[in-house]
Amino acid sequence: MMEVKLASAEGANAERRERGVLENISALGARVHAGTSWQLGEKVEVTPAVGEVPLRAEVVYCQRQSNGKFVLGLKFRRSPELWSILEKLKGLVR
Repeated sequence: MMEVKLASAEGANAERRERGVLENISALGARVHAGTSWQLGEKVEVTPAVGEVPLRAEVVYCQRQSNGKFVLGLKFRRSPELWSILEKLKGLVR
């Protein structure tokens, strides 16, 4: 697992930011542990701690855990950067 930065990519929530922990990642999306709840359909920027450019994603699920934290399912928006970032992260997330 690795740390990521989560930030809202939408107008009214543009100041919303937090750190999360990336559990897994693929070309389709990612599973991230977060401290707060995120809304279904909310647009999010995910920035890996290794200094990459943010990846745009949409929240497809948000599950409350027994410890009071949340697990997010994120679906990536296709971009030219996505494949190169995934290649770099492939060995870091297990």
